[in-house]
Amino acid sequence: MRFIMHDSQNAARAIMMLVMDTPISDPRPAAGRPTREQAQARQAEMLDAALDMFLDKGFELTTMEAVAAAVGMTKRTIYARYPDKAALFMAAVGRAIARTATPRAALEAIAGDDLETTLVAIARLRIADLSTPEGVRLRRIITTESYRFPDLLMLSYSQGAQPVHDHLADLLRHHDSAGAICVDRPDMAASLFMTMVLGGPIRLVGSPQPMSAAEVDDWVRAAVRLFLNGIRTRSD
Repeated sequence: MRFIMHDSQNAARAIMMLVMDTPISDPRPAAGRPTREQAQARQAEMLDAALDMFLDKGFELTTMEAVAAAVGMTKRTIYARYPDKAALFMAAVGRAIARTATPRAALEAIAGDDLETTLVAIARLRIADLSTPEGVRLRRIITTESYRFPDLLMLSYSQGAQPVHDHLADLLRHHDSAGAICVDRPDMAASLFMTMVLGGPIRLVGSPQPMSAAEVDDWVRAAVRLFLNGIRTRSD
């Protein structure tokens, strides 16, 4: 929630700058200096390889040497961008978080006049984004390593959950001002809604018995109806 996470936003921004800025130059012999696009592609390749190793071996057993060897770089090249393994880890996970985030444009594209239909669509979209193989692996590494890297939780929230939360809060404010619902605290209501719709499906994704598509749909529709029953205006 915003009122819990706000104080750590600067740390999350700093981590994302490591992910997005200053591409790594390719140290391998080439005919001329690599273009910015080539350097960005090499950085993405290196961060993906690092993430795979962190997931397979864990933080302790992954080495900068192994990551460099996997992508044909020198340790020196990687150290020039990431001063230690912790910085590399945060950058690799940060890139994965950014890739599994639900874009604001996608949320705006499914908005409609009917609030129930829109809420169902938002829930389905977010569940789909979190249920991809990368999304499942990402939750696993965040759960495993958040004790060592507390900023992981803030990064996951600010880059992944918060854009959906903020869009939803704006949506609730709009319908509240139109008189269709009564929501005194849209930010809290948005957080409660996401907890309701994501709790069951996402908790079971990657488990031996995940929900079927039909079960997810039933869960989402029931959660949306329950949520709306609590905020719709009623005439006495």
